[in-house]
Amino acid sequence: MRPVIEVLDLDLGYTGHTVMRGLNFSVNKGDIFIVMGINGCGKSTLLKSLIGLNAPTKGKVLYSGKSFWEEDEKGKKDIMRRFGVLYQDGALWSSLTVGENVALPLQLYTKLSDQQVWEIVSLKLSLVGLEGYGDFFPGGISGGMRKRASLARAIALDPDIIFFDEPSAGLDPINARKLDDLILELRDGLGATIVVITHELASIFAIGNNSVFLDAESKTMIAAGDPKGLLAGSKDPRVIRFLTRGN
Repeated sequence: MRPVIEVLDLDLGYTGHTVMRGLNFSVNKGDIFIVMGINGCGKSTLLKSLIGLNAPTKGKVLYSGKSFWEEDEKGKKDIMRRFGVLYQDGALWSSLTVGENVALPLQLYTKLSDQQVWEIVSLKLSLVGLEGYGDFFPGGISGGMRKRASLARAIALDPDIIFFDEPSAGLDPINARKLDDLILELRDGLGATIVVITHELASIFAIGNNSVFLDAESKTMIAAGDPKGLLAGSKDPRVIRFLTRGN
């Protein structure tokens, strides 16, 4: 089977500045794929290229064989409809209730009736453990609950691929573990392919089955594969230092 995502000879950067170069990796259906590396290595820049926010300076990103950045606007939108994105800060609309935030993509991109929309909202909130919180505003719930509300919105349209940008940021270890468990449940229950941008070791080893390691100094990827396998078999001191926190 062809990979869900293929990154081919990808260079990333801005005017006069290279962030990453020569990226080549594949994400298979059902993967929980980890993009890892220290702060400032280019993880978020790569994410922006994967989800259609910033074009690469060179190379291709293929989705089921279609080159995203070579598609016309309609083609790009068709591919992006397959995505769900959980942003680092949640990016919930503070003036809307939790339920209204989850309902928004359904109202914008489907022709469902109001009753059908709110039935789906109730289901998605239940899936992330927020049943009964639809009438709360984001400012009235905890940080962990806001993350889960954002996740409910990200899965509102039943995406094939879900992107997570630093999902554990700002969470205590218990809530971070709960979110990891929820990611596993979504992968298994929805059959989604998941890409996670993170430098949190606990999450990397708990949920990741495939990965790429970005190195800030060389501005390229220096390792790829199962994180546990990299820990056991990598000979690169930069990879080992990261995966052991220097111990």
